[in-house]
Amino acid sequence: MRIFKTKWFMRYARQERIEDISLHEAIERADRGLVDADLGAGLIKQRIPRRGQGRAGGYRSLIAYRSGERAVFLYGFAKNERDNIENNELETLREMADGWLKATEAHLEQAMKEGKLHEAIYDYDERQEA
Repeated sequence: MRIFKTKWFMRYARQERIEDISLHEAIERADRGLVDADLGAGLIKQRIPRRGQGRAGGYRSLIAYRSGERAVFLYGFAKNERDNIENNELETLREMADGWLKATEAHLEQAMKEGKLHEAIYDYDERQEA
């Protein structure tokens, strides 16, 4: 399972200090069937906790997700920033999700070379040792 961040989400995660481990944990929950919301067309919403706090008051992330294949973090927002997204935004995000989920490996590699996409890297062995 490969996990990616769009350029926009990468900037947002850096600004909010959301670490790749939190992204991997959100996808692990989705892989276990614990999806906060299925928004259709391969788009899901998952909560991400703030550092040192729970998920309830943390961040909401919208992710292009296909179990066992790939996840692409598209958009994020803090619960206290906004309640939800507008219908037109949702439709755009569904289209983006569809595009990233249909992308070939070559397209993903090219997007990474161009800086449009970054892989969320996390060393599971480090977590085992902690």
